[in-house]
Amino acid sequence: MEPSVRILVVDDEVLIGHSVEDALQESGYSVCLAHSGADAISVLDGAKGSIVGLVTDIRMGNGPDGWDVGRRARELDAFMPVVYMSGDSASDHSSRGVPDSVMVQKPFVGAQIVTAISQLLNAIPQHSADRSS
Repeated sequence: MEPSVRILVVDDEVLIGHSVEDALQESGYSVCLAHSGADAISVLDGAKGSIVGLVTDIRMGNGPDGWDVGRRARELDAFMPVVYMSGDSASDHSSRGVPDSVMVQKPFVGAQIVTAISQLLNAIPQHSADRSS
């Protein structure tokens, strides 16, 4: 895997964020970590196409939630893979999540996140494969 495959991980729980970051890095991904929805949206807006996937918690206190972050990611890149993580909001995924996203219920193991983002990255339509990265 090329080191340019950069994933944004968003979780206000520092230990969970670092656990997901470690699992993704061990699988060869480059990771950018944010601890709030507002920070994540800022990273996405400034990334200029360098972020190619998103793994986000749903509930993150005040400000934008994971649903908002997922929608912003898709506004910037219609094909960006989005993986949501939640302990209690999984039932809202079909109505609030972006199309073709994945929900991983907490608690989970890192391999579940790696598998989810890898499958979504592999499913990106061919015509979008040449987009900026």
